[in-house]
This record gives sequence, structure tokens and C-alpha cells, in this order.
Amino acid sequence: MKAANIFNLGVKELISLYRDPIMLFLIAFAFTGSVYTAAKGLPETLNRASIAIVDEDQSPLSRRVSDAFYPPHFTEPALITREQMDPGMDAGRYTFTLDIPPDFQRDVLAGRRPTVQLNVDATRMTQAFTGSGYIQQIVSGEVTAFLQRYRGATGSPADLAIRVRFNPTLAQIWFGAVMEVIDNVTMLSIILTGAALIREREHGTIEHLLVMPVTPFEIMASKVWSMGLVVLAASALSITLVVQGLLRVTIEGSIPLFLLGAALCLFATTSMGIFMATIARSMPQFGLLLMLVMVPLEVLSGAITPRESMPQALQTLMLIAPTTHFVQLAQAILYRGAGLEAVWRQFLALAVIGSVFFTAALARFRKTLPLMA
Repeated sequence: MKAANIFNLGVKELISLYRDPIMLFLIAFAFTGSVYTAAKGLPETLNRASIAIVDEDQSPLSRRVSDAFYPPHFTEPALITREQMDPGMDAGRYTFTLDIPPDFQRDVLAGRRPTVQLNVDATRMTQAFTGSGYIQQIVSGEVTAFLQRYRGATGSPADLAIRVRFNPTLAQIWFGAVMEVIDNVTMLSIILTGAALIREREHGTIEHLLVMPVTPFEIMASKVWSMGLVVLAASALSITLVVQGLLRVTIEGSIPLFLLGAALCLFATTSMGIFMATIARSMPQFGLLLMLVMVPLEVLSGAITPRESMPQALQTLMLIAPTTHFVQLAQAILYRGAGLEAVWRQFLALAVIGSVFFTAALARFRKTLPLMA
């Protein structure tokens, strides 16, 4: 009887979701348009960065350096005077200004190592970080090529053989698409279960449930499996149709194994949604509470920056978050082709965390159920 009640109540949740066009649109967009824009929205490399050059030398070498900057990495360089450099940076017209000093070519040929000044607008953080390295390589490369015409080629004392694994082309699209799917699994599972409970309270149907021969466990379990199933199916379609099909991202590992890990993560995050819905009294309150929870879950889980770069205290604290283990197993399976023998610890951690969250959410749900009516 309990299994039948859980199944029938879950079907009721699926029917309620089917009749909610706004929520259906949110699910569809989160696993299609959002994944696509996350993968394509950021450029793969430096793209059309604005640069100005102050050429105080007017030599063949300085002109050679100026001509080395061209699209798509940079816009066509603006040739300005030294007096125009600071006002242009202050007005935001240039991200980079390169000041080539007088007698630059003569000093290079004499071996005096002249200094070229590079000014960077660091408020444009992504371009500033990437572009500085590009400019340094370009200037060094042009100076080296210029000197080889006079002194002959000099070999490097050591060669570096680079082998890039798991992402051979260093394509950012591979990372952005999969991580967006992972983030949306967490976000949608919390939203759907929390909204389902709050919708029961706002529509008054929670009173109907209380007079039926069902227990709080059955009510909560039905919401967990039904909303978790929706998110799991949407993520499977997104990985197959959008990530692999539309974006052409290579998935190295087993998608069924990834979905098994996602199901364990959904067990925890849907329970979190129930718990948060028992605290919030309305959907606006639930939305504000969601913002407080989702930001640390996504930012500190390792999906954006490696956990190793975070303070040790945060690394230890985030071990209680299901997203930390979900990101680890997802990256290992989808990127590196890992099997169960490599990710069983993350699976076990998600099962334990999910059980704790489900128990805490059930206790809170039982306590507040009379108040909801």
C-alpha cells in the first residue's frame, strides 16, 4: 500500500507539473538554451581586444611589432601619441596600450634589453588576464625573429613535449556545456520539489492529503521521486541531444553511470528542496532562500574553480554538500572515462548525504505539516 500511495501521489505531482507551462518552459530552457549559451557565450580565446600602440621608435622592428596585432584576437591597433595614452585608457577605449620606447631597435641589436611598457585595463578581467600573455608572446616572438636575421637561429637548451589529455584542443565549450548541465540538475531539483510543496500549501490541497490515509513519508517520497525523475530525464536528453549532438562535445565515459550518480545527487537535492519549502512561507521567500543556497553550492563545489585553490577550511566544509561529490564524479566519468572503481567513494558520499538530508527534511516536514493546513 505504501508503494502504491507513493506512486500515485508521484503521478499526481507529474500531472500538476504538466499543467504548469511556466515551469515546463523553465525546465526546457535550462537544459537546452541555457546549456548552449553557457558553452557558446564565452569566447574560446582572446577575441577582438582593443589595443593602442605608442611607437616612439618608428623603426622597422617597432613597425613589425605593431603589425603583429590583428583580428580575431585583437582589433586593428590604434596608433596614438604618448599624450593620448592615459586619456584613452581612462575613457575605456583601449584594453591594452603598448609603449615602444625610442631607440628600441638600436638597443635590441646592441643587446641592451630595452623595456616595452604594457598598460592593461584590469577591469576587463578576462581579457586582461589572457591578453597580457598573448602580447608578451607576440612581442618576444617578433623580436626573436628579427634578431635571427642578424645573429642566426639559436636552439633552446631543452624541448618541452606537451600532451593535452581529456580536452586535446583546449576547447572551453567542452567545460561550459557539461558544467551547466550539472548546475541545472542541482538548481531545478531544488526548485521543483520546493515549488511542489509550496503549491500544495497555496492551493489548499495539503488539507486533502491530511484527510487521506497517507503518511508524511509517502507525501515527501512521492515528490522526491517524481521531480527527481523529471530532472534526470531532462539531463539525459540534454547530454545526448544538446551536449553531444548540437555542441559536438566528446563524452569519454558511460552516460548511464553518470545518470546513476545524478540520481544519487537528486536524492539529496530534492530533499533540500523539501526542507527549504518548509521554512519559506511563500514562493518569493523560497526564491530568496534559494539564492542563498545555490551560490555557495555552485561556486564552491569545484565546478567553476578547482577545489585545491580554495582555503582548506572551505574545502573541508563543502564536503557536506552533494554538489561537491557530484562535480567530482561527473568530471571523472564524462571527461576522463572513469568507471565505478574510480568514483565509488563519491557515490557512497552522495548516498550518505542524501540519507541525512532526507531524514532531516522528513522530520521538519512532519513537524510543520499541521501548520501548513
